[in-house]
Amino acid sequence: MTQRHIVIETYQIEWEQEYKREVGRISRIIHPVLRAIHHIGSTSIPGMSAKPTIDILAEVSDLPSLDRISSRMDPLGYESYGENGIAGRRYFCKTDAEGNHLVHLHIFEEGTEDVVRHLAFRDYLKVHADDAAFYSNLKEQLAAAFPYDAESYIQGKDAAVKKIEERALLWWYGE
Repeated sequence: MTQRHIVIETYQIEWEQEYKREVGRISRIIHPVLRAIHHIGSTSIPGMSAKPTIDILAEVSDLPSLDRISSRMDPLGYESYGENGIAGRRYFCKTDAEGNHLVHLHIFEEGTEDVVRHLAFRDYLKVHADDAAFYSNLKEQLAAAFPYDAESYIQGKDAAVKKIEERALLWWYGE
């Protein structure tokens, strides 16, 4: 099995346009249960370097209803991975012909802790330039050090992500 090449790019305005395009497609499929949809991850933060994979978080009214219609995502190129390591999540990935990840779709029931955690992380980095620059630089360094080793790349970010998430949640809740 070939490892995917980890590439970090400088912020691209096109990422927002790609997000909006995908939202239109996804919304048509899951509209019966869709309550809100958000652009998350580093591609949603102006100025942040990122892997060119659009992360989308959808909030739904209930997961069993989503599960009954989730096969309708197949024609859009999304593969379902179930919870994929996070209880209460439905995870879908859209790839291109070479296996590059184009979109990660995370679906949770509306208002859960996981939704708050993702939104707090995003919004915190949008207004805390020092932490955003640190995180951006860290990802660039890790991608250079581990260009074909996703596990080491992810492990290298882990402590920083947890620390930023902790700050983001305190900020989110006004503590």
